[in-house]
Amino acid sequence: MSALSAQLCDQVNAWIADDPAASTRRELTELLSRAEAGEDAAIAELTDAFSGTLQFGTAGLRGRMGPGPNRMNLAVVSRAARGLADHLLATLGDSAAAGSDQAPLVVIGHDARYNSRDFALASAQIMTAAGCRVLLMDRCGPTPLVAFAVRHLGADAGVVVTASHNPPADNGYKVYLGGRMQEPDGRGVQIVPPSDAQIAERIAAVGPVAQIPLAESGWEELGDQLREHYLEAICALPDPSGPRDVRIVHTAMHGVGTELATAALHRTGFTDVHSVPKQADPDPDFPTVSFPNPEEPGAIDLALELARTVEADVVVANDPDADRCAAAVFDPHRDDWRMLTGDELGVLLGDHLARVHGYAGAFARSVVSSRWLDAVAQQAGHEARTTLTGFKWIARAPGIVYGYEEAIGYCVLPDIVRDKDGLSAALMVAEMAALAKAQGRTLVDRLDDLARSHGLFATRQLSIRVEDLSLIGQMMQRLRQSPPKQLIGADVVETQDLAEGSVESTGLPPTDGMLLRTAEDTRVIVRPSGTEPKLKCYLEVVEQVATDSSQSDLTAVRTRAAERLEVLVADMRAALGAA
Repeated sequence: MSALSAQLCDQVNAWIADDPAASTRRELTELLSRAEAGEDAAIAELTDAFSGTLQFGTAGLRGRMGPGPNRMNLAVVSRAARGLADHLLATLGDSAAAGSDQAPLVVIGHDARYNSRDFALASAQIMTAAGCRVLLMDRCGPTPLVAFAVRHLGADAGVVVTASHNPPADNGYKVYLGGRMQEPDGRGVQIVPPSDAQIAERIAAVGPVAQIPLAESGWEELGDQLREHYLEAICALPDPSGPRDVRIVHTAMHGVGTELATAALHRTGFTDVHSVPKQADPDPDFPTVSFPNPEEPGAIDLALELARTVEADVVVANDPDADRCAAAVFDPHRDDWRMLTGDELGVLLGDHLARVHGYAGAFARSVVSSRWLDAVAQQAGHEARTTLTGFKWIARAPGIVYGYEEAIGYCVLPDIVRDKDGLSAALMVAEMAALAKAQGRTLVDRLDDLARSHGLFATRQLSIRVEDLSLIGQMMQRLRQSPPKQLIGADVVETQDLAEGSVESTGLPPTDGMLLRTAEDTRVIVRPSGTEPKLKCYLEVVEQVATDSSQSDLTAVRTRAAERLEVLVADMRAALGAA
């Protein structure tokens, strides 16, 4: 039986005394009582909840809800809000004195998870009391709406209380900077160093939560007018003269996307839209899915079932905060419906925007995403850019007109939303599907066209989940010290330690990762996950395709690529000592 240490007991009691939320005070008091009685599970939970402080980084805050410094709760959020306000006031200085008409302007939004509204309202109270001008969303809504508002309203910062597609027990606190806090190209983009460390330093300097001033009023609410401006902006993208005969199934994955997704589709003429009834309304329990992420196995089963029933042409899925977008189509190569991979949809969107909408500029992707986009952009005479993982980097690519990451994140209107936006992307999926149908084709046929022009780039991800985080470092060290000599029977001709790289040598700032490339142009990138206890391997094989290949030829090519990826998975498991 474990014993509760006196030090931990003192920490818990101090937290209870300073916790502003009655619910977490009760929860922690009950947990402490069980721990003092010697219950091992309670002691373990307290030990973890007080093992450190939930760190504020480039993703803001994200973690499991519950009492304690290593959890998402009102006390942690209160410190974050006050720290962010202090950072804004200190950075802007006398030109934006607290309480003046030049005081920092902050937009605050939230999703529909448990506690999200409470966390957003508390942030408004705290930041108003600190001297900021605060605009609070009147109800739950998509993350892209806040990213849009930061640019549209010239706000100095934006906050979204959301855990995106994390499990139901989680919540988060995402921060954007804009207005006077950023240069024009960085306005409305997620924070990057050194801003994250500077904000974290301010948060650490906040004293007891009970002493943080709270305003009773003074903030303004943002409602339908902002949503209307957002809809006007994204609905201007689809070609009004294009075909609209397409049947769409949409799922919001129990999140906040249904209202604006259906409004945008209907307004632009895509009226044959069928929402998945059980997943259309916000529900913080996410009852029909084990994990509310469209990429997860089984997550879109209800949408596929409805698609078969109504004989749909395409399924569009948003994650719970609607900043991501996924699509499923009927695949003639498989004679069944399937989800397009994030890379497949990424190259389809890039090709469509360049070919149909005349986009010209930088087409950006994260380093772990497919090089297929590079080939498409360069053949069209456009610049291809590679960035570090995450939209905080993708959206900052110089001259960006389009950007994507393989984790179903797409930025199709960077001047409007300089972040991933699942709603504007959904409009482009609808338009692509309607164009293909008008030609008697599908989106898979368009992928086949791109394969004939550039070769087939097939991707897959290998994720190795660990209980002991030290195992991730051990696997990375093993790979650095003894990288494989061959992969899928081909010599490894390039090995790059991205942690030792530089912009001059790799085109990227240093980051924890390894890149391997073979003589057959197979590419592997291995990096620790930034949000989960996983080591991730991003695998890509390239197959040459004749320009006159038939559908049966391409079916054979796709089968061969899938088989090679299976071998590559085994090879990388062995290389990492995880076989």
